[in-house]
Amino acid sequence: MDAKDIIKRVRKIEIKSRGLSTQVFSGEYHSAFKGKGVSFDKVRAYEPGDDIRTIDWNLTAKYDEAFVKVFEEERALNVLLMVDLSASMLLGSNKETKRNLITEICSVLAFSAVQNNDKIGLVLFTDKVEKYIPAQRGKAHILKIIRELLEFNPDSKLADINTAISFAGNVVKKRSVVFLISDFINVQLNDKIKAIAKKHDLIVLKIQDKLDKELPDLGLLHIEDPETGNIITVDTSDKSIQKAFQDQYLNNETLLNNLLLSSKIDHAEINTGDNFINPLLRIFKSRGARN
Repeated sequence: MDAKDIIKRVRKIEIKSRGLSTQVFSGEYHSAFKGKGVSFDKVRAYEPGDDIRTIDWNLTAKYDEAFVKVFEEERALNVLLMVDLSASMLLGSNKETKRNLITEICSVLAFSAVQNNDKIGLVLFTDKVEKYIPAQRGKAHILKIIRELLEFNPDSKLADINTAISFAGNVVKKRSVVFLISDFINVQLNDKIKAIAKKHDLIVLKIQDKLDKELPDLGLLHIEDPETGNIITVDTSDKSIQKAFQDQYLNNETLLNNLLLSSKIDHAEINTGDNFINPLLRIFKSRGARN
């Protein structure tokens, strides 16, 4: 992809993402991710129904009229996008790779954050941290993130989410909203995910393709593992092999879901070829209802 193509793709994604973040996500994002507290804004006359705990007793005594303190929410949130760039993210059976889908999701989240005056950062990882962009504000910063998501070429093909989690836990000191985005294929998560969920506000997005879930009946195939490069010959028409493939997927799915549920980590599954708006909105609305 040459420079002109990258610029065109960045511009196309920007237009789509800005529209979605403004028209669909803006209010839901704001209510889902509250700031760390409140700060004093002004004083006004007491009105029936006001919380008596907000009465400014000094002014009330001085002027013989009730006044209340008005506070505003302190946002100043940091949002960190942690994105898996291992080779399996290049898979896609619906004219869309998992990596392309992730780029659009991250772009919408980034524009939603900047519209709420939040900072946005990025960690690109495989079995190591490939690139780290500290959180900042501004359109130019977001466009830089989108360009990296589009064109960054990782050194490794493997995946180790635990290494990325350790990095974020050590480097990001301020409590942040962390989106961990991966297909979680062949990944064994350890207790580090529980630790980062306590330190930060963690949300897991599992990106899937239908080929992750079931083996299509295509006869005898030579299949290369995108991460290890190992090639095996598989009879995809063999029902026992199809079942073993699906059973492994379901087992991994159960283990991951149980870990996330027991750790009270918000999560969503998003499939290539599907509209990603609804899964994100469900998370936002659920969190907004709890706040």
